[in-house]
Amino acid sequence: MTIKHIGVVGAGQMGSGIAQVCAAAGFQVTLNDLNNDAIQRGISSIENSLARLVSKEKISDQQARDLVALISTDTDMNGLSDCDIVVEAATENEPLKLDIFRRLDEVCKASAILASNTSSISITRLAAVTSRPGQVIGMHFMNPVPMMALVEVIRALQTEDKVFEDVTELAKAIGKVPVDVKDGFGFVANRILLPMINEAIYCRYENLASAEEIDTVMKLGMAHPMGPLALADLIGLDTCLSIMEVLHDGFNDSKYRPCPLLKQMVDAGYLGRKSGRGFYEY
Repeated sequence: MTIKHIGVVGAGQMGSGIAQVCAAAGFQVTLNDLNNDAIQRGISSIENSLARLVSKEKISDQQARDLVALISTDTDMNGLSDCDIVVEAATENEPLKLDIFRRLDEVCKASAILASNTSSISITRLAAVTSRPGQVIGMHFMNPVPMMALVEVIRALQTEDKVFEDVTELAKAIGKVPVDVKDGFGFVANRILLPMINEAIYCRYENLASAEEIDTVMKLGMAHPMGPLALADLIGLDTCLSIMEVLHDGFNDSKYRPCPLLKQMVDAGYLGRKSGRGFYEY
């Protein structure tokens, strides 16, 4: 399959980043969200990201303008009907994602691949609600998308080999390093990362050290570029909780029990950078 036109559902931090890297590779992109305000925030995020690259002389003003020109926007999913692949990057909520995949299955052309950027939700379950389960796959990008090289390419139980090969080549074409991952709760990245973050939150919950001190231990003692609590704020504490709940429910193992402090902070609306307050204030 020749991929020329890429759709992205969700204009948030991840969706706008995916749209940016796809356009930077020369693909035509349609960015879709529920309303124009969300789309405008996504386009502004892309323009701000490109402005930083221009200021660092990594790209020219003209290249930035050309990149943005490749991105069209739409609030109607019917606008994705001509896409060769659509990458869903909506909130980490399984019922929402299932609804999106049902709708995409209705509006997208029969040959289109449907991909999800989910952090932890079963690709097999997403595939099962469509009439094209063999053409459903996971493309789990890392945050921030323009800077991070990894993409987990996740096969559902139903995913056809040709679809996996096409998506692997697409990941390479947009400058990413694809890793072949089977469908499983949390996949590989978050199966390892989120329990570590959760344990760091337990350390804060038990008042073993301040957030700054916990992060300093991991940065200086384990050479992590960012401490786990600062990383949780970047990811979004609501997303961290969603992933831990998927792991806990999926494996039915108490070692994945979300820390009570994480639940409390999400209940309070302290979601990290996107809300202005998490383990740190922004």
